[in-house]
Amino acid sequence: MAFFIETLIGGLLSGVMYALVALGFVLIYKASGVFNFAQGALVFFAAATFVGLLETGLPFWLAIVATLAAMVVVGLATERFVLRPLVNQPQITLFMVTIGLTFFLEGLTQMIWGSQPRALDIGIEDVPVEWLIERFNISVSRFDVFAASVALVLFAVLAVFFQKTRIGRALRAVADDHQAAMSIGIPLQQIWGIVWAAAGFVALVAGIMWGARNGVQFALTFTALKALPVLILGGFESIPGAILGGLIIGAIEKLAEVYVGPMFGGGIESWVAYIVALMFLLVRPEGLFGEKHIDRV
Repeated sequence: MAFFIETLIGGLLSGVMYALVALGFVLIYKASGVFNFAQGALVFFAAATFVGLLETGLPFWLAIVATLAAMVVVGLATERFVLRPLVNQPQITLFMVTIGLTFFLEGLTQMIWGSQPRALDIGIEDVPVEWLIERFNISVSRFDVFAASVALVLFAVLAVFFQKTRIGRALRAVADDHQAAMSIGIPLQQIWGIVWAAAGFVALVAGIMWGARNGVQFALTFTALKALPVLILGGFESIPGAILGGLIIGAIEKLAEVYVGPMFGGGIESWVAYIVALMFLLVRPEGLFGEKHIDRV
């Protein structure tokens, strides 16, 4: 039982990391209806920029501020020069544009900072939490606990921002109906700019956490693929859905790898989430927190 609990906790903590990546997708999809395939590239760009600035000798917190400023500029530039000219275009057009943006950001990142993998040390060791071992004989990574705590704080801040602030209410209005929001004087382009800047901030947090765990390398762009099953389960428009979906996927991956993986020769952790997502699509394609869309013809 102790081993089962240890595996489950490890999966849940990993799931919070997945939810952190999925959150960037949710923010943009809620406000614009665009599935931002470039979110993984934003994570890579943020992590590479942060570690590159650290290597130039900038202090840790100053490097975070400078990287955040860079992510805000990238987000605002994306809205202004990529998406704004395509307002009212078909969704498939916007989706294809984000694919092109992915390749652009990947090339830009490697042109500026190089393509060599680099380690990122944020001062939190990946060692077991001692008091959990002493008291419950359960081994849980201190880094996983820290990363999950940072992600949960970010979720809480964004939830308060969406629910309690004037800009947050405008964002929800735009998400519900673009035309109605514009008719009452809400500036659509400004709201989209804020959302893309927020997505850049989320990408920075995700990039630091994932970069510290796996190293800053090109493979970070594929974190976007890890978020897809999370979004399918939780819904593309729900922040709570991203959290719950991440927890479910993280737990299923770890438990399946330990208890089912030996039957298949191991290594099922990398693909079992997609099988779960495919099965879920057959039952509830809109996700746990998504709304059913009915098109009248």
